Amino acid sequence: MTSEIARIRQQIELECTALQNLALFSQTSSHDIISAKFRSLDTYHQELRAIVGEQEATSTIVSIYNEKVQ
Repeated sequence: MTSEIARIRQQIELECTALQNLALFSQTSSHDIISAKFRSLDTYHQELRAIVGEQEATSTIVSIYNEKVQ
């Protein structure tokens, strides 16, 4: 179970890093690309929620997003 959580966290970190890179390197990032990244985050949120519950999953996503994107 722990390895599954670690895998999902790693995927969330990768998606958030990609969002940050889109913001840094492209003034005109495609809305479709950005939307796809957020849809991926939602998918990982749902996977994580099934394992650790809504509150923990949301807290994890927000924490990683704030760390990587802001």
